[in-house]
Amino acid sequence: MKREFKFYRLNYQIPAARIRLLDEKGAQIGIVDKIEALKRAQSEGKDLVEIAAKANPPVVKLIDFKKFKYLEAKKLKESKKKIKHVGIKEIRLSPFIKDHDFNNRMNQGESFLKAGNQLKISIFFRGREISHKEFGYQVINKAIDHLCKVARVVKPPFFEGRTLITIMSLTKPQKKSDHAEIKN
Repeated sequence: MKREFKFYRLNYQIPAARIRLLDEKGAQIGIVDKIEALKRAQSEGKDLVEIAAKANPPVVKLIDFKKFKYLEAKKLKESKKKIKHVGIKEIRLSPFIKDHDFNNRMNQGESFLKAGNQLKISIFFRGREISHKEFGYQVINKAIDHLCKVARVVKPPFFEGRTLITIMSLTKPQKKSDHAEIKN
């Protein structure tokens, strides 16, 4: 895992003659000369940290650089906590699946959806079963109808080799026509 470090110009590295100065809390002090800002930073025992180099004039914060780096790391950590990782869970069916097995798989699929994952329904055709694709479409339409109360179809059924696949996601559909039967 490679970490990316953001480069910040400090104190004398800032090339602009006039800068927009902010205090520690982010309140604007005003547009001042760089020399004046450097004197102020030195008297307060702080650093000038350039946070927006492309602005006109560049935005510079008057803060201790170690504290600034700590706050940036803390902000990054908080933003990573809020990201929800959506996974794709898969249930595998057969074109000739029995009702009890089908209901068990549908219950499992519902729990995957309610946990916030997307659901991939796969129907694998073995041997000569591939010559009867209509049974696969019947099973996948039955699965879509069973789950239409809690999910919507993201990708309609399609073949990938010998496997019939559809992907569903947890959002309530606006109309029942979203789940119209797919013909082969």
